[in-house]
Amino acid sequence: METNISLKVGTASGTILSVLPNILSEDILKTIILAALGALVSFTLSFLLKWLTKSKNK
Repeated sequence: METNISLKVGTASGTILSVLPNILSEDILKTIILAALGALVSFTLSFLLKWLTKSKNK
C-alpha cells in the first residue's frame, strides 16, 4: 500500500491541532525544565562514567 505525503501531513497536523488547546502553558514550562534537567543529569553521569573508566584503565 502506497502512502501519500499529504495524508501523513494531514494526520499529523490534525493530531497537533486537536491536542494543542488542551496543553496549558504551565505544562510546557514544566516539560522544558524537566527536559533540561534530564539532559544535564545524563551529560553529568556520562562524563563521570567516562572519567571513572579512563582512570581505571591507567
